[in-house]
Amino acid sequence: MSRARDAGGGFSHGVVRFWKREVGDISPRAFARFAAASEDLVLRLGIHRKLDKHRGCVNTVSFNADGDIIVSGSDDRMIILWNWDAGLVKLSFHSGHTDNVFQAKFMPYTDDRTLVTCAADGEVRHVQILERGKVVTKMLAQHEGRVHKMAIEPGSPHIFYSCGEDGLVQHFDLRTQSATKLFVCKSFIDEDDDISIVQLNAIAIDPRNPNLFAVAGSDEYVQLYDIRKYKWGGSSDFGEPVDWFCPHHLIGDGQVGVTGLAFSEQSELLASYNDELIYLFTRDQGLKSNPVHKSLKSAKDMNNGEDALPSAANQNTNTPQAYEGHRNRETVKGVSFYGPSSEYVASGSDCGRLFIWRKKDGELLRVMEGDRYVVNCIEPHPYSPVIASSGIENDVKIWTPNATECAPPVNMEELKKRKRRSRFRAFSVPEDMIAYILALQRRRSVSSDNNSEDHSVDPASVNIMMNYTDGDVSLNDASESSENSGDCIVN
Repeated sequence: MSRARDAGGGFSHGVVRFWKREVGDISPRAFARFAAASEDLVLRLGIHRKLDKHRGCVNTVSFNADGDIIVSGSDDRMIILWNWDAGLVKLSFHSGHTDNVFQAKFMPYTDDRTLVTCAADGEVRHVQILERGKVVTKMLAQHEGRVHKMAIEPGSPHIFYSCGEDGLVQHFDLRTQSATKLFVCKSFIDEDDDISIVQLNAIAIDPRNPNLFAVAGSDEYVQLYDIRKYKWGGSSDFGEPVDWFCPHHLIGDGQVGVTGLAFSEQSELLASYNDELIYLFTRDQGLKSNPVHKSLKSAKDMNNGEDALPSAANQNTNTPQAYEGHRNRETVKGVSFYGPSSEYVASGSDCGRLFIWRKKDGELLRVMEGDRYVVNCIEPHPYSPVIASSGIENDVKIWTPNATECAPPVNMEELKKRKRRSRFRAFSVPEDMIAYILALQRRRSVSSDNNSEDHSVDPASVNIMMNYTDGDVSLNDASESSENSGDCIVN
């Protein structure tokens, strides 16, 4: 009973909710939402099952609306529908793409028989699952470059968007099987540079107002658009955002970009920056007007080259909540909310772990081993405390609150010390190989002194090196420098 009491000696909020449920003072639906958002369940998450049938990196995982089926897509260009709880493949088929599949999603209210996919080949495709498992795929549109993400209009079985590295944003209506090219996303004008295309990595739709959607990519800005401003009847100058979002210290920084976007149930906007942090923007934290780089440059000149900072009052009201500890450099990572009311923020990392933060204050709650190399995708269940994750490995991992004990608080110092597992091979050379290579070098030096013209490489040394590096080898962590090791950044 002591564990059920809070620090003040009274009963915890959770126990009170259980009591209210038993006496009928709280509805079953409200109690279910409370339970799914429980921090206790977050601290008990563990691997429930691994779904292992792909033959390449798994780049996308997504639940259906009922939450009983997962669709996954991979570098092997296959699409697999899973009964994730049982670990069974319901259907597997070739996507029709000629390159790595980056996203596959169910269209709502189609009885899980209609999907849309996009890939590194630039194609956006429509998938129809017919009777007896027959599958028909059709290309709807082609981007000039890779297409990382699509966004489906909430509750619509017909409407979705795509964005690509060509900067193009397209609108699709499956009733007409056609695509409308809305605009090409451009960067802001700098007095020293021409207008350049923003290579888009992410797109998301506001669930509370589906007319609003955000895009982001190779520059520091998240741009918000209103589809109602598009003139469907003819020519349109659509392409001017209704708002921009960017942390003040990153404005004018040409070295960062955005890899992932997500809207919360409260219309908050989450953006994951490469080589930087994750930021949460509220609607009143938009920049409102065009943040032209040259105005910042003028401000720098007036301050003897130092960046112009907003006033303290402005910083207090317009600084977004930040989430730190992970590493986002090597791949295009997504970011997501977790919990029935978006109570948590979740992301993968280059160190092969899943990170979960409390949304309201940015406290890091969980760090979980999710991949030997990199975790790219974290997909929350539509209503249960379940997470699907994937990355460089060939499987999908399902996480449920199955641990008997809560995880201990995150040890920041321990996290700093632990090295990531690189996707690229590294090895420590054994002493006999070192001796052989040195002896070979000495022989070649003597040959050179005798004016020998034989500069060929000894085949034996090549065979030793090739045979050695073909095997599984471990990282020599002690030889990695802190600058290049790729450790998770924890401040």
